[in-house]
Amino acid sequence: MERYQHQQQYRQLAAMRRALFDQGYLDDQFIQLEELQDDANPNFVEEVVTLFYRESTRSIQNIEHALETTPYDFVKLDNYMHQFRGSSSSIGAKKVRYECTQFRDYCKARNAEGCRRSFHQLKREYSTLRKKLEAYFQFARQTGPSETACRSK
Repeated sequence: MERYQHQQQYRQLAAMRRALFDQGYLDDQFIQLEELQDDANPNFVEEVVTLFYRESTRSIQNIEHALETTPYDFVKLDNYMHQFRGSSSSIGAKKVRYECTQFRDYCKARNAEGCRRSFHQLKREYSTLRKKLEAYFQFARQTGPSETACRSK
């Protein structure tokens, strides 16, 4: 009975993970991070994602501050977003990365309203992904290690 419940938890964990890809939140870069995780460092992916969220807070604050200053310094905004996009790409945050690209396109077009709208959407995607990943990692810790839960696609 207990083994059955454990298998159910692994299936549920795998379904949670699959949904993150199916819904477009994550891309193959996340899989590459998972491939670096091993018995010596079983929480590697969670640690990298946690570090991303800790470090990206500063980037978001920089962008918010720059968006409060008029006229906009589109070069500075683009540089901030370029850095943020790189960080997002490194964890496989697909929707966040897409919004970063949109924002940069608005910067290149010197479209202030587009930048504001895009940044608002980016923050929504960033927050949604954070909540989903926190729930996923919390459930993964409760479930315990399993090759099938981590590696299935």
